[in-house]
Amino acid sequence: MTVKVAPYIQKITPYRPGKPISEVERELGIYDTVKMASNENPLGPSPKVTEAIRADLPYIHLYPDGNAFYLKHAIMRHLARHHVKMDELLIGNGSNEVIDVLLRALCTPEEELLVSAQAFMVYELIAKAANIPTVLVPLAKDHRFDIPGYIERINEKTKLIALVNPNNPTGTYYTKKEFEALLSYVPERCVVLVDEAYYEYVDAPDCPNAMEYRKDFENLVICRTFSKAFGLSGLRLGYGVTTAEIGDTYRKVRAPFNVNELAQVAGVAALEDTDYLRRSIETNRKGKEYFYAELRRMELEFLPSQGNFLLVRVGGGETGGAECYENLLREGIIIRPVNNYGFPDWIRISIGLPEQNQRCIAALEAYLRNEGRVR
Repeated sequence: MTVKVAPYIQKITPYRPGKPISEVERELGIYDTVKMASNENPLGPSPKVTEAIRADLPYIHLYPDGNAFYLKHAIMRHLARHHVKMDELLIGNGSNEVIDVLLRALCTPEEELLVSAQAFMVYELIAKAANIPTVLVPLAKDHRFDIPGYIERINEKTKLIALVNPNNPTGTYYTKKEFEALLSYVPERCVVLVDEAYYEYVDAPDCPNAMEYRKDFENLVICRTFSKAFGLSGLRLGYGVTTAEIGDTYRKVRAPFNVNELAQVAGVAALEDTDYLRRSIETNRKGKEYFYAELRRMELEFLPSQGNFLLVRVGGGETGGAECYENLLREGIIIRPVNNYGFPDWIRISIGLPEQNQRCIAALEAYLRNEGRVR
């Protein structure tokens, strides 16, 4: 049977996740594999989170709170200095869902999404699935968002402007001055969505915190996640902060009970464990310093990062990144080739624990030395 599918759906190349580690180890005959491909938190979950989940297991036969009351109040406490109200919070099954629902709810096929090329690919995928035209702004020569390029491309059809700061997969960021220049130019009819999934790791003093601009720009939506610094990737939990008006629109479109019971309980516990968050940030900072020093020693090009990952150029032409990935995989190190982002001879490495970082560098150096690319 042939099922008729809309042409704009047929054109989509679906996201293809990697195999489970256990299956990779079975196929290759390896063990003790280190995953450094998906920007997950190497510390594992907070003990307070696992304790909260264990205590809540007797209640998973009940539907979760559709309004995420306790989680919203925990987020409001976490963001207390920004004076966020309950009806200004959007809770999602990962920040991906928040982005997905907002894009579908706010844009029509007669309007346009404006987003950077070589940014988090979910924006392009969602827009294609919703038949919303997308205008891509090429990255600047230094692999940063081209904010003047954004401004040049805003037109009467532009409805949603998406920014990812810091950007994935580059780890680069735009400055407060650049952000303010863009906001001053954006028409009130446009919504500016700022994806700050890696915000907790940022240490650049001139990188803007979009929360600080809410009082002056009512067309802002700021998305954050529990998947990175809070260590909850497997539970899929994220949130957005915006106006009550946009919040009402979001709630009209999102699915009922879209965030499960255990994720909500885990989110509350994660926000309360400030020691864990500090350890996550410090582990990442030290890991980045180690990688910086080792990559410079090997004279490899890389992009300084404000996230928990690094984009590293390994050479080898159009297949260089994929070949490096395959070689390190056989050594039990899973990194991410990024040809799909337009970086064919680069790899992305998630920052791990010290011993994981050392294993990765040793495997990478051995491979590149064998290829004659490092001395």
